[in-house]
Amino acid sequence: MNTIKVIVEVSARHIHLSRRDINRLFGRGYQLQVKNSISQTGQFATVETVGLKGPKNEFKKIRIVGPERKKSQIELAVTDCFYLGIKPVYHISGDTKGAPKLEIIGPKGSVKIPAIVPLRHIHISDQEAKKYGLKNKQKVKVKISGQRAVIFDKVVVRVHPTFRFRLHLETDEGNAAGVKTGDKGLVIKNFKL
Repeated sequence: MNTIKVIVEVSARHIHLSRRDINRLFGRGYQLQVKNSISQTGQFATVETVGLKGPKNEFKKIRIVGPERKKSQIELAVTDCFYLGIKPVYHISGDTKGAPKLEIIGPKGSVKIPAIVPLRHIHISDQEAKKYGLKNKQKVKVKISGQRAVIFDKVVVRVHPTFRFRLHLETDEGNAAGVKTGDKGLVIKNFKL
């Protein structure tokens, strides 16, 4: 069995915004301000937050992750969906087909954008993917050790030249495994579904 160690990152609820939606929420030409860089090259958490309103409840402050995207989307944990009053829809980031739209409230206006629960996934550069024998959209298992040891199945591999090798879990998955950002998991790549 071939195994590879990967750094785990637990991703809290956040929003990606398009230029069109930034204009609507913050005013035409507004530029998102960097609060701090995050692990993936060129990506950052913004100073700005927005409100998020669902059919049952709302969150007052949701962080935006920049830079701006071609399409806007909300990324939530399953418990966030239950709290807001929507059915979870599981997709890889960027795919919002069939996802419910929620109201985002900014200082200058509001918009409705789709909300997904991101599939657990691994970011990896094309060079590292070649080194480890991984392919884009391949599904692998990742073993997390410790007090609440678990094996995550159907983890989607995402390959891009700028990606840094990280496993991304949403908060419910991280909590279930007792894992936090910076811990390590073991990628198990040879298995049958």
